Amino acid sequence: MYKCSDSKERDIVDLSLTLISIVSLHSHARSAARRGREGEREQLNFHRSLVLTALAITPAKEETANKSKPFPRPQTLISFCAVAMDDAMETGNLAPYQERPRTFPNMRSKPNTPLVFRILMTMNVRLLFVLMFVVFGGIFYIGASTSPIIVFVFSICIVSFILSIYLTKWVLAKDEGPPEMAQISDAIRDGAEGFFKTQYGTISKMALFLAVVIFGIYMFRTTTPQQEASGIGRLTSASITVFSFLLGAVCSGMAGYVGMWVSVRANVRVSSAARRSAREALQIAVRAGGFSALVVVGMAVIGVAILYATFYVWLGVDTPGSMKVTDLPLLLVGYGFGASFVALFAQLGGGIFTKAADVGADLVGKVEQGIPEDDPRNPAVIADLVGDNVGDCAARGADLFESIAAEIISAMILGGTMAQKCKIEDPSGFILFPLVIHSFDLIISSVGIFSIRATRDPGAMGGMEDPMTILQKGYSITIVLAVITFGFTTRWMLYTEQAPSAWFNFALCGLVGITTAYLFVWITQYYTDYKHEPVRRLALSSSTGHGTNIIAGISLGLESTALPVLVISVAIVSAFWLGNTSGLVDEAGNPTGGLFGTAVATMGMLSTAAYVLTMDMFGPIADNAGGIVEMSQQPESVREITDILDAAGNTTKATTKGFAIGSAALASFLLFSAYMDEVASFARVPFAQVDIAIPEVFVGGLLGSMLIFLFSAWACAAVGRTAQEVVNEVRRQFIERPGIMEYKDKPDYGRCVAIVAAASLREMIKPGALAVISPIFIGIVFRILGYYTGHPLLGAKVVASMLMFATVSGILMALFFNTAGGAWDNAKKYIETGALGGKGSESHKAAVTGDTVGDPFKDTAGPSLHVLIKMLATITLVMAPVFL
Repeated sequence: MYKCSDSKERDIVDLSLTLISIVSLHSHARSAARRGREGEREQLNFHRSLVLTALAITPAKEETANKSKPFPRPQTLISFCAVAMDDAMETGNLAPYQERPRTFPNMRSKPNTPLVFRILMTMNVRLLFVLMFVVFGGIFYIGASTSPIIVFVFSICIVSFILSIYLTKWVLAKDEGPPEMAQISDAIRDGAEGFFKTQYGTISKMALFLAVVIFGIYMFRTTTPQQEASGIGRLTSASITVFSFLLGAVCSGMAGYVGMWVSVRANVRVSSAARRSAREALQIAVRAGGFSALVVVGMAVIGVAILYATFYVWLGVDTPGSMKVTDLPLLLVGYGFGASFVALFAQLGGGIFTKAADVGADLVGKVEQGIPEDDPRNPAVIADLVGDNVGDCAARGADLFESIAAEIISAMILGGTMAQKCKIEDPSGFILFPLVIHSFDLIISSVGIFSIRATRDPGAMGGMEDPMTILQKGYSITIVLAVITFGFTTRWMLYTEQAPSAWFNFALCGLVGITTAYLFVWITQYYTDYKHEPVRRLALSSSTGHGTNIIAGISLGLESTALPVLVISVAIVSAFWLGNTSGLVDEAGNPTGGLFGTAVATMGMLSTAAYVLTMDMFGPIADNAGGIVEMSQQPESVREITDILDAAGNTTKATTKGFAIGSAALASFLLFSAYMDEVASFARVPFAQVDIAIPEVFVGGLLGSMLIFLFSAWACAAVGRTAQEVVNEVRRQFIERPGIMEYKDKPDYGRCVAIVAAASLREMIKPGALAVISPIFIGIVFRILGYYTGHPLLGAKVVASMLMFATVSGILMALFFNTAGGAWDNAKKYIETGALGGKGSESHKAAVTGDTVGDPFKDTAGPSLHVLIKMLATITLVMAPVFL
């Protein structure tokens, strides 16, 4: 046998023999497969995976510990091995890893799975199938008793749920990587599920209390002439509203849970995939986000459809002496209010959690100690990674659920009102049109999600397309399909012989909305992606200090409000004009399609909501994956892949927030119009305009604008106070445990998680209560004032003014917050790529400061604001009779 004279020769021989073994095993596996010897093929694949695993997962710290080792594992070898692992990559079944002692804490003190899911998991499978069959059979029976369109909507939603189950199984089939990765993921999952359970327990108690208040108010309120004519009394009206409110709250909570559930399980699988292939990691993150998106959108659609069909059958709609179908959508407003209520507190609590942990970890870890982001020595790093899931995934799921539900209900109200004014013989098409549009959204977004596929080309992201380019291709496919399906749906649902060409005008309204969505995504990407000039200018300002970075970031955020406002303005005016010229007129010959045209444009903007939510969920999953890679001390080449995915995720999160703000602007305009119609119905007098020259009405507008600023201040201050607690705790651990920096002592991660969780639950109450109580208080006070001054509708007018001004100022403030925060974050990422001195430079420290300022902007106050303006609109719809 040949004997090596030194270690260098031994390494060469070892590597050569390993490569020969891999090629030989791979060849034998292919031959066995061709000969049909599957057992031999599986055995060879297993041994091949063992060899490859030994090569691919050597810990980075062992490499760096032995600096004299002449041949560290080269990237070309990793790439070659990944090519040979193509079969294992497809199934996600790699060889088992050696067990290691637990490094990261088990934070699970008790089961965190909701009680309902625990009960379902303990049930017999056959009994569960029978129960599901009975439930779905009852749903389809109610739908068939209502309209064939409802049956179509139910069918599409159920198919999308089945597809989401497939995506879940596909993602969970992927391997979790070495034990240290799984341990980190378990710690993140335990922290996220524990906080979610506690947070939603608090929210549910507040929702139950508010439901009792709503029931009491409705028992003493007046009824509309339509309700009186159909025999719906106060008790029935109160019961319907409270039931709708609670159902909306429960569905919104479930949407949040789904978003969090998949993200805490997909993050480690993306981390593991990044060790093999950049494209595979991207695909796993996208499909995990797609599962959440399909479930959230499907729940929003099927929830409204079930509520509509149930009330239709229960109340005997359109039978003699009963309610007309055009008045039915007004009974659904409680559903939108319940969804908004939960989404607001979920966004506040989750946003405070994630950004307080992030700010605390960055200020002490990066700035004071000079350690990398997500370094395992940082005691706040697990809390930071937990925050990505509860703030960006759970809260965003509830947020998008609320956006879609509010838009559907407001469009149904306006469609019913217009059909009634125009005396359309069959108004169901105009009322159910939003449900069909969002059903097609589930189909076309699924196509976009599945268009992003893994390739057999492994390696770093530099050897493949930019991830944003890949995601944009999927979005472009979804946009094209949205245009086609929208035109088909308008012809199918909105054709009427009274105005044969009206459907074409409404199809153009939808095109306006789809174009608006695309422009919003492009504008936000331009201002937040470091491939473009604005972020690079912001990064350059960091080279002259912290102050110039802050000034440049604020000015960029303020500038970024201009283009979106112009786009929204053009969209509203264009859609209103197209609707007005559609040919639909009332009995007096006045055009009546303007508001419904705006509603159709809003539906067009949200017609790709499932794919946009997929891109949003991709962001925090990629961020978590990068943290797991850093904490498990994987090779730098793996971290490079997750860093590029994380940077793309920052951009997709920012674009989704811009998309949500644009849809909130259009939806709020619709909800405002619905509020005006509802006041006119209850007051039995025309209520088509509000005069802001009246002093009390002008004061209402000022109060609405003040509400936005005060809410933002309290949200940001909450992050600041909680971050101070985290900073003090992290500093204390570094001082009392000096061995942490030398990897001799373990940080107390659980202590930081507990601090942030308790503080965020405490801090979310005050701004949330301000948002809920303010419109009710203002309306009642000015109603009393109007009663004594002889102005019977003063309360309703002041609330309308407050709603109008709050919407305008809230849109601008949210645009500023989201774009400035995203730009600061990606300016830091740009410097970390090596520009302007790279990590650890003075420019990088200034960029970290800017990112710290931007954190509460983009992930706490900004996302909460577009939930707030829609919640203000839905709460005024529910409480409108109280202001009269």
